[in-house]
Amino acid sequence: MPAAGGAPFVLETPRLALRRFTREDADFILELVNDPSWIRFIGDRGVHSLEDARRYLEAGPMRHYEKHGFGLWAVERKPDGERLGMCGLVKRDQLAHVDLGFAFLPRHRTRGYARESAKGVLAHARDALRLTRLVAITMPANDASARLLGKLGFVLEDTLEWTPGDPVHLYGWSAA
Repeated sequence: MPAAGGAPFVLETPRLALRRFTREDADFILELVNDPSWIRFIGDRGVHSLEDARRYLEAGPMRHYEKHGFGLWAVERKPDGERLGMCGLVKRDQLAHVDLGFAFLPRHRTRGYARESAKGVLAHARDALRLTRLVAITMPANDASARLLGKLGFVLEDTLEWTPGDPVHLYGWSAA
């Protein structure tokens, strides 16, 4: 079944549907990556126009789909198709294992959407992709993400210096 963005759903949960991003999601990405929490905890991606957002999508999530068959997916609410955030899997050169990532617009936080979509992604990683170990990284000050990772079964394993003077916490998860 096609989603609001035209791409088929990758997976569904009781309230949510996750699908591949398309160029038509540029307006949403422009808003999401310029949220102050995104900039604080993930970083400024230099996305300041719709064309920047299209380039971000093409060079990031869309290229990841081609290269790995998975990536960060748009999270939509089923009843109305509203885009809430992103959740999915990233294979970073700096990490030995695939990384769970998520980010939601402020108006959609604290409603369980991140947890529900991440649980769906973990099940998809285990069942469809046959991944038995995942990692996740957070900035040390990102308490909300750390709490969610704990609820999902991730365990703090290490602190890495991602870039000079920029530590991140590394969490690990194993399929049961």
